Amino acid sequence: MYKAIKSNWAHHLDFMLVDLVGFQAAYFFSYYLRNGVDNMIHHEGFRQVVILLTLVHFCVGFFFESYKGILRRGLFMEFKASAKHVSLSMMCMFTYFFITKSSDVYSRSVLGAVWIEGIFVLTVFRSVWKFFLQNKLKRGMNVRNLLLVSEKRRVAETLEVLIRHSYGVYNIVGVCMLDNDVPGGTVNGIPVVMKGTEIDTFTRDCVVDEVILDLHEETQIQKETEHFLGMGITVHQCIARVSEENTHQKTVESLGGYTMLSSSIRIASPRQMFLKRCMDIAGGLVGVLLTGILTIFIGPIIYIKSPGPIFFSQERIGKNGRRFKIYKFRSMYPDAEARKKELMDRNNIKDGMMFKMDDDPRIIKGIGHFIRKTSLDEFPQFWNVLKGDMSLVGTRPPTVDEWEKYDLHHRRRLAVKPGLTGMWQVSGRSSITDFEQVVSLDTKYITDWSLGLDIKILFKTVEVILKGEGAA
Repeated sequence: MYKAIKSNWAHHLDFMLVDLVGFQAAYFFSYYLRNGVDNMIHHEGFRQVVILLTLVHFCVGFFFESYKGILRRGLFMEFKASAKHVSLSMMCMFTYFFITKSSDVYSRSVLGAVWIEGIFVLTVFRSVWKFFLQNKLKRGMNVRNLLLVSEKRRVAETLEVLIRHSYGVYNIVGVCMLDNDVPGGTVNGIPVVMKGTEIDTFTRDCVVDEVILDLHEETQIQKETEHFLGMGITVHQCIARVSEENTHQKTVESLGGYTMLSSSIRIASPRQMFLKRCMDIAGGLVGVLLTGILTIFIGPIIYIKSPGPIFFSQERIGKNGRRFKIYKFRSMYPDAEARKKELMDRNNIKDGMMFKMDDDPRIIKGIGHFIRKTSLDEFPQFWNVLKGDMSLVGTRPPTVDEWEKYDLHHRRRLAVKPGLTGMWQVSGRSSITDFEQVVSLDTKYITDWSLGLDIKILFKTVEVILKGEGAA
């Protein structure tokens, strides 16, 4: 699932909030020095200015594009931009006071101090926030990995523009020239990936979130678009070469200095993704608290029944092939992973793409069966949700050995973050023994996704657990 790129003002909502905090801090400080704390609490005019300052700030940011190119500005340019934003905001406020004939209610000295202080405070706050974002990007957080598919005559020019406009938000991990038969090498420092099976191998071994198609032939564009969408990878096309034939969700946006038509099996708005993440954080906090309480009761029983660690961790595959460690209450004996190979012939999933079996002898007698039947073993995964590795609702995260067996079309089920629960889990997970049906259910979840569907699945999950249906 792909989050559409936001418009300029919405894309920098974080800077708008940082500025608001700085603006209000300047006003609070100026008012405190002039009138003290008591007047601040009881004076109605103070509260009115707080509200008016907030409204004016957002209006100026929206209409005058105060945040356009903010990540590219140096300190002096940021000072000038902050001065412009603060000055426009204060002029709007003074205009309001003049029209409403209420200027005598508010202290001119306080507002004058806010004007001067605001310029310096906003400059500092913006610079600190940019420093934080740059460090975050250096650590690879929220960086989108891009693969460029192009032609020999265009690739150097396209790469140069993309690199110049990346600003650390995305990372070009490779380039594929479909008309190039010479293996290996680099272009502008980016490794060259060959066509055909080598692209498939590259996307399996390297995390690729999105692909940019900069091709000439319409049929080739259509072919490559379907190829990458089949793996759940978002595809961007140069707008001048857009094909109207495919029916995948599309959005027009600016990316790396080019106008693109982006296609994905599901495109979500920034507001939807923000609300989904808020729901994950709220659920994660509650879940982590419940996990702590459950540990007090379940932990000692697990240790008594099977001496060893209370928690079990395992490397799993997340969104678009990212690896992370998943956490659970240990419901199996310590040698469970070693014994798995001996039990493969009893696997209910005959193609071996997943492992499910009845009466698994590796499960700790008593407590192991109980916490798996009630899904209590899953509670430590709320920590994964809180960290951002997983979501409350998504698709089941495969193990590394399962991922390595995937065909290309299986990868589309990892176009979203894996979840604690999902469409497959509430559709009778133990009764489904065909992996293609699992992929079909997960794909349906992605293509039909909405916040309402997430809520519906969460309620259905509670119902399934209480009835004891479909538990592994």
